[in-house]
Amino acid sequence: MSRFRLYPSPRQEQMLREHCRHARYVWNLALEQWLTWTKGRRSTPSYFAQDRQLTEARAEFSWLRAGSRIVQQQALRDFDQAVQSFYRGTHRRPTWRTAGVHEGFRIVAHQASRLISKNRRWAVVQVPKIGWIRLRVSRPVPASRSYRIVQDRAGRWYIAFAAIPPEIPAPGNGGVIGVDLGVVVSATLSTGEQLSCPGLSATEEVRLKHLQRRLSRSCPGSRRRRRVKAAIAKMFARATDRRKDWVEKTSTDLARRFDIIRVEDLRIKQLVRKPKAKLDPARPGRYLPNRRDAKAALNRGILAGGWGALIVRLEDKAPGRLEKVSPAFTSQTCSVCGHCAPENRESQALFRCVACGHRANADVNAAVNIAAGRAVRARRETPAVVSSKREPQRTTSA
Repeated sequence: MSRFRLYPSPRQEQMLREHCRHARYVWNLALEQWLTWTKGRRSTPSYFAQDRQLTEARAEFSWLRAGSRIVQQQALRDFDQAVQSFYRGTHRRPTWRTAGVHEGFRIVAHQASRLISKNRRWAVVQVPKIGWIRLRVSRPVPASRSYRIVQDRAGRWYIAFAAIPPEIPAPGNGGVIGVDLGVVVSATLSTGEQLSCPGLSATEEVRLKHLQRRLSRSCPGSRRRRRVKAAIAKMFARATDRRKDWVEKTSTDLARRFDIIRVEDLRIKQLVRKPKAKLDPARPGRYLPNRRDAKAALNRGILAGGWGALIVRLEDKAPGRLEKVSPAFTSQTCSVCGHCAPENRESQALFRCVACGHRANADVNAAVNIAAGRAVRARRETPAVVSSKREPQRTTSA
């Protein structure tokens, strides 16, 4: 999607929030109907039945009739699509939409094409029941049959046009690059380049902790609490914008420079799960001290690195040219001689092969193995190594 910043007036912003409330209300009603189904009963109403119910509800309730039928109808279509995606197994179960988190709605059909360019930097788009709203033209606006208007937690409004961006053509130089993903260094390339995803600065981190302490001391429902929450949301939005900008620039640069891009096939959702409580062998019936604090810090580092977003954008910009390599033993295998042993990894940053003496940065060595597909070939040549979950097979050095 191509996203642009919206600049509504105070009156238009109030009406946009009303559209969001209507879309959220219709979605939650459809979800409530879907959740009431039990085994042995008739199926829940389809989209067409819910559309007829919406017509009846608009005729009875004036506050619902005052809103846009297109917004409310598309909320039903979005819910129907979410249910179908859940049954196909591609998405999670639809959940409730809450105020302050799910602020947005969708417009389709001929309404989506009502866009007028004012000059090189500004344009206006017509929203049903509201009128013309200004938007900042930061790049060419694509032709689209639908768009979605959303508000982030920092209070900023955006319009996203549903248009598939063109893919980046391959340079044709036969270049192959390996990308090793990490926490300290977000992405290390097999060429030796180390790319770090920017986040909040040290001063901003101190400011964020100060705001979070103020939030914990403020009274629920007070104006001071709302102001502090808005300030915290702006800090997180700033970090999100920097991460998205880094992902877009990095993915575009890699897609333009190399024909084949190989990355680690990581299960990010499993990596950021909360740790399970373990029983203490010394105290029967008791659990070991909580490890959530250390795991939470690791999860924040993984999510702040933008691993998943980088892989998704590489798939979008270089379709068919992105290959996922198993990350097994890539950090313990020498990129020169192929010797694999845990002792090769001297520290988190240093790699020294105990067989040939090759020394290199540990992340760069892993990236070279990923670029060569070393882990894939190791699976085929030494199946005993992969079948053992304890420790890779060792070879004695001369």
